[in-house]
This record gives sequence, C-alpha cells and structure tokens, in this order.
Amino acid sequence: MTFSTVSHSSSAQAQLPQKLTSEGTVIESRETGEVMPKRDEPPKAKPLAHFVAGGVGGMTAATLTSPLDVLKTRLQSDFYQSQLQSLRSSHTVRPAPAIIALPRSALLHFNETFQILHSIYKHEGPRALFKGLGPNLIGVVPARAINFYVYGNGKRILSNYLGYHDSMRTPWGIHLGAAAIAGMATGTATNPIWLIKTRLQLDKNNAESGKGGRQYKNSWDCVKQTVRHEGVRGLYKGLSASYLGVVESASQWVLYEQMKMFLARREAAKLADPAYVHTTWDNLELWGGRIAAAGAAKLIAAVATYPHEVVRTRLRQAPVVPVGGGKVHVKYTGLIQCFKVVAKEEGMAGLYGGLTPHLLRVVPSAAIMFGMYEVILRLFGTTS
Repeated sequence: MTFSTVSHSSSAQAQLPQKLTSEGTVIESRETGEVMPKRDEPPKAKPLAHFVAGGVGGMTAATLTSPLDVLKTRLQSDFYQSQLQSLRSSHTVRPAPAIIALPRSALLHFNETFQILHSIYKHEGPRALFKGLGPNLIGVVPARAINFYVYGNGKRILSNYLGYHDSMRTPWGIHLGAAAIAGMATGTATNPIWLIKTRLQLDKNNAESGKGGRQYKNSWDCVKQTVRHEGVRGLYKGLSASYLGVVESASQWVLYEQMKMFLARREAAKLADPAYVHTTWDNLELWGGRIAAAGAAKLIAAVATYPHEVVRTRLRQAPVVPVGGGKVHVKYTGLIQCFKVVAKEEGMAGLYGGLTPHLLRVVPSAAIMFGMYEVILRLFGTTS
C-alpha cells in the first residue's frame, strides 16, 4: 500500500485552496496570480493570450485618457513651455518656506494643467481633446500587444529554463530581464509610429507660433516628408531615448510583480486557515489590490524616470533654430546634447515639463490596462 506525500516546506503550500489534487500540492498562475490546483499534466501555454490581452488593455486605456495625452504632449513642447513661462512671469509668487512652497507649487501646477485643458476645449472644441487618437491607437495597440506578449512569454521561458516553476519563488531578476527585452522590442518596432504621432500633434502649434501654415496634410504625408528630408533614419529619432525608457517599463513590471506576489501571499495565508470562509469581498479586495498595485508601480517608475519622456518628445519634435544667412539647423542633435540644452536653458524644471498631466494620464491608464490584461488572461484560462 502506497501513500502520496505532501511537502510542507514549500511556500506554495500556504496557498492551499479548497480542492486538492491527488498529490496534495498547489501552484499559483504565473500571469494571473490565481491560486490553482497542480495537475498531473500542466496546462498548455497560450502565448497569444498575452498579445490579445495587452492590445485590448492598451486600446481601452488610451481611449479613456486621450485628452490628458494631448495635454501632456503640448506641455512638453517648446511652444507651450514659452506660454507657461509668460503666464508665470505675469503672476509672480512671493518666496515662502520650503514646507509651504512645495505644496503651493504642486497646486499651481495642477491649476495650470486644467486651465490649458479647458482652453483647448473652449477654443478648439471637444474633438481637439481626442486629436491624434487614431495614430495613438495605431501605436498603442501593437505596442502594448508586443510588450505584454514578449514579457509574458519571456518570463515563462526564463522561469522554465532556470527551474522556477512556482511563481511565488520567481526572483525579481527574471521579471527585470523579461521586461527589458520586451521594452527594447517594443521601442524598436513602434518608434516610427510615435514619431509621426508627436509631430502631427505639434504641427498646429508650429503654425500658431508664426512658422507658416500646416506642414503635414495627414499621417502618410508626414511619413513621406520625414523620409524625404531626413532619410529612413529620421523615423527612428528618439529611439535612444526610447531605449532609456526601458528603465521605466522594467521598473514598473518589477514593482507590479512584487506587489502582486505580496497580495497572493496574503490571500494564501487566509486560505490556509481551516475556519476561513471565502467571500465576494475577498475577490474585490484581491482585484482592487492588483489594480492599485498597477497604478502605484507606474507612479513610482514614472516620477523616477520622467526626464527621458521630455527628451524623447523634443527629439521627435525636431525644432530648428536660425544660424544666419537664412539657414537653420536642428536644435537637438542627440540624447545627451538634448539633456544638456534643456537643463541649461530651462533648468531642471524643464526636464519635468508636463509631469502633472503625464501622471494624471499614465497612472489611471496603467490601472485600466493591467486590470484588463489580468481579466482577459483569466478568460483565456492561461496559467503559464
């Protein structure tokens, strides 16, 4: 007569659900974080589930936060920065102690943000708040689909290769490696789309600043003019800054995974109690925690790495300055040079231009996107 053995040393045992397998062990889904029974035959991986989930999540988030995306891009431009400087110079604020100056500065920043948002709505109409949404979706959907696809499957492949079959034991280094690969693949594939989107959004601003009429008729015209005057390499301006932005996406993924693992352990501790009764509130608490984790991870990562966003926008904008004799040259020629010029001309505050609308957009956007991602993965029933 034989008896099945049960391991009591595994951290996965703490996730014990109400149904056990014949071996009496359980595992946690690497993507969804759900506590699931371990089967004799592991479920088949569904790589395309990540592609679909990422694309749908990105599309939903981009649509709902489009007005703030328009505002963020404009605040990062030279044209709107000059407007803000004029506005601030006409409303001087008396010096105050640091403990008062910081919250007051934040309040003024929020006020300026919503003033410009209202100005766009009043003078250009509600459609202006969704200007560039089409090109944005063309960029967001494949970008998020590629990113989630490469990350989800990259994490699975790395974990299996290194022998980490329980997501509760997966080290953060695997999350970091998968996120870095996903970020570089996404940046390379979608940089031309973001460049065209940025130039179209700023085209109207260039016309209003006295540089003539509209430069681009549509997206295709913008592509043709860029290739004609700058070559194919012109479509990849800002790519170095995009690679620098991998630091943000990788940090976000690592923070999100660590927070999600904490929530899973907390849920597992409840399930380990024989007297515990699972309720609907527990499900709301778990999923609400994941959504909050996604927003918090994005907030921390975005604040820490935001200057690269400004530099990337300036490089894609490609402003020119006169050099005499009717000639002009491009103001920003490279990543490091752009950092130096912005810091010299506008101070460190210039590297954080548009931070408030950026955070107002990306934090709820991340919560929506990751929430949709988790839900769709669950609908697909993928566990690897």
